[in-house]
Amino acid sequence: MFGTKKILAGAVSGVVGGLVFGLMMAKMGTLPMIGRMVGSPTIAAGWLVHLTISASIGASFSVLLGWLVSGRISSLVFGTMYGSAWWLLGPLTLMPLFMGMGLGVNWNLAAAQNMLPSLMGHMMFGLVMGLTYHPVLRRFAISRSTAAREEQEAEVPA
Repeated sequence: MFGTKKILAGAVSGVVGGLVFGLMMAKMGTLPMIGRMVGSPTIAAGWLVHLTISASIGASFSVLLGWLVSGRISSLVFGTMYGSAWWLLGPLTLMPLFMGMGLGVNWNLAAAQNMLPSLMGHMMFGLVMGLTYHPVLRRFAISRSTAAREEQEAEVPA
């Protein structure tokens, strides 16, 4: 399948996972903290930043691990693992760095324990992203093959 379609499928599935995780974050009141990463500690900015990050993570999932996805189960497993890995990269590493707190400030047991709800959210994000990635990818493949077939049929003189 064409690479752009795979990346788009990853971005779409990342947004779907991000919506579920975002609802969890809204319930916990953490969206303004996400917005603070761009200097706007509001719920709206938090949603915008969160969904942009979610789409990027979904696209990167497609690029880095999409070749390993052969069906629903592998998509689910690799999606969940990838979401979990982003817990280490996101709230434990990049978010404190972007907020001016420095690198490694959350690399300790106490900080990790305090962020266990975030781990559950990242796992849920990855699970939902994985659940949606394979069907979205197949949908894009079907629409592409249908478009190609229609194009070929249009070229054949009647």
